[in-house]
Amino acid sequence: MHSRRQWMKFAVTAISAVFLGVAATPAAAAEKVSVFAAASLKNALDAANAAWAKEAGKEAVASYAASSALAKQIEGGAPADIFISADLDWMDYLAKKNLIKADSRSNLLGNRIVLVATKDHAKPVEIKKGFELATLLGDGKLAMGEVKSVPAGKYGKAALEALGVWPSVEAKVAGAESVRAALALVSRGEAPYGVVYQTDASADPGVAVVGTFPADSHPPIIYPVAVLSESKNPDAAAYLDFLKSEKAAHFFTEQGFTILK
Repeated sequence: MHSRRQWMKFAVTAISAVFLGVAATPAAAAEKVSVFAAASLKNALDAANAAWAKEAGKEAVASYAASSALAKQIEGGAPADIFISADLDWMDYLAKKNLIKADSRSNLLGNRIVLVATKDHAKPVEIKKGFELATLLGDGKLAMGEVKSVPAGKYGKAALEALGVWPSVEAKVAGAESVRAALALVSRGEAPYGVVYQTDASADPGVAVVGTFPADSHPPIIYPVAVLSESKNPDAAAYLDFLKSEKAAHFFTEQGFTILK
């Protein structure tokens, strides 16, 4: 009898704990908005997310990587609510697979690509048709995002081709998994020059911009944003509205992005 009473006491305690646990986590508790965002957005989006948390009392958690890697993760079923790509191609890729809510899609930001060098050895470079980038590199490497997949790498290759420079530097390219990884190669002195977004260059004190690629040498740099089809988060739309609002705009412009309307 004694052991039976002990067992019943244990059972009641366990059941109570379950109900108390449920009570301690109300059904109304807000789910965090999960954002998959291009690596180049990190500084600006971290600031915007902090502002949204302060204003709305809700949290957005961002995962940063190359747009190509994020799109493939989403295709593979990775749970996320929002995708912000650094180019139209990877958003189109998901759209064709019906993985975004089409009516939520818009073009959020613009950017530019620049040539950077390690800050201690930075000298201005005139970026024009046929400029001597190969000579500047010498035996060193040109750090870029992977030119077949990473948006910054694709933009960079397009610009170098348009300027007639690509054939002379193709063999010297050190392809990186993201634009931030390419930036790090220059910042650490592992590559004398790199092609990155203007916004990334301003975020790393170890590099300096030595030249800006002409806007007409590559396709327009556009960052589209959309809610993902599998998202059930009721806060995703409100978060997206915040990113497109005047309240968030200065977090992006401070980092060098342009706001697209």
